[in-house]
Amino acid sequence: MGKRENFTSQRAAILAMAGSAIGLGNIWRFPYIVGQNGGAAFILIYIICGLLISLPIFLCESVLGRSTQSSTFGAVEKVAPDSPLKWMSLITVITPLIILSFYSVVGGWSIDYFVQSLFNGFEGNTADTFATLSSAVWKPLLTFTIFLGITALIVIAGVKSGIERFNNISMPVLFILILVVALYSLTLPGSEAGVEYLLKPDFSKVTPETVADALGQSFFSLSLGVGTILTYSSYMKRDSKLIASSLGTAGFDFLFAMIAGFAIMPAVFAAGIEPGAGPGLIFETLPSIFVQMGAISPILSRIVSVLFFLTIVVAALTSSISMFEVGVAYLVEQKHLSRRASVALIFAGTWMVGALCSLSFGPLSNIRLFGDNIFGFFDSLTANFLMMFGSLFFTYLAGWKMDRSKLLAELGGKRVILFFIKYIAPVGILVIFFTNLFV
Repeated sequence: MGKRENFTSQRAAILAMAGSAIGLGNIWRFPYIVGQNGGAAFILIYIICGLLISLPIFLCESVLGRSTQSSTFGAVEKVAPDSPLKWMSLITVITPLIILSFYSVVGGWSIDYFVQSLFNGFEGNTADTFATLSSAVWKPLLTFTIFLGITALIVIAGVKSGIERFNNISMPVLFILILVVALYSLTLPGSEAGVEYLLKPDFSKVTPETVADALGQSFFSLSLGVGTILTYSSYMKRDSKLIASSLGTAGFDFLFAMIAGFAIMPAVFAAGIEPGAGPGLIFETLPSIFVQMGAISPILSRIVSVLFFLTIVVAALTSSISMFEVGVAYLVEQKHLSRRASVALIFAGTWMVGALCSLSFGPLSNIRLFGDNIFGFFDSLTANFLMMFGSLFFTYLAGWKMDRSKLLAELGGKRVILFFIKYIAPVGILVIFFTNLFV
């Protein structure tokens, strides 16, 4: 195994970690979760949850990765040698690969919609369009394979030439694309109601479930508990400013989510569509907005829809490469395989699981696991259980097993952060877990 690669600068590390955090969770999940939970009041709670709970967990992963210069399994070996914890850490290697499997199916749908917007536009009942696409056999499998293949090609190029170079280009482009869409959305007649919805709090709609959703979204958005942040942090140089990098990543993630909200909600209100439309908002509801726009200005509608779905594809890729890299890093460092062989193995494994997820909307739709189709089962398993386990595991490892003096040195001597890592963050994780379990 050759010399371990590092990101070339702190800026590169922040862009890479921001790329891991910024994904479909910001464009697809954030707007409809805001819509279902009363708008601006939810956003305020989301910010508080992010600062008090999610950011300390993010710092846990960053500390473990940067201090050990190892990915998840190796970090546990160095922090807690001769402990069975290292075998438990395999769960944090497997979790992002499971997520990658069904996430790539959604990435494939995004590619299909991008191609549709580029060549054909949208017409008719867009809900039927999505149902037809997702329940088909070959077309979703093809786009899913293309998406996973693009991810593999970026990862196989390595940390500097692949991951860093892609994020250095894609992240600025991503912000420009979503900003252009947002600026256009704000010009639509009736968009003012969407802006008010995002900025004017309505605390009468806040419930315990709202708080749990806000905590869960900040958790989901920062890619916590799946080892991606730990792995990327292990590629940071030792003189990088850890807290500054973490705050920079969290700031970019929140900023992008808000711009995505302004790109989507004003258009939703302008079209008279229910803001809490749910997970179908991106693939069912928004294309119908482009249909309405097309009746007024076909060319402008085509341009905006192309930019929007290109944004989704790029955002999905920035997250998928980080999940792919977790498994590759494990195989390279622990099993001493070449990067090329590791990428091939991860591609094969995730493709097989992802194919089952893709087919679970069509030929395999009758297969139910705890009431869900295969896609829904893996989604629920990772979001409600495995990500929770991973985050609790990392907070325990950093807060209770890592040498205290080393931990404080990594945190710049800030004991208040140590308090949040040891006591506040685990409580937040348990709140999400039990809310998801019983509500």
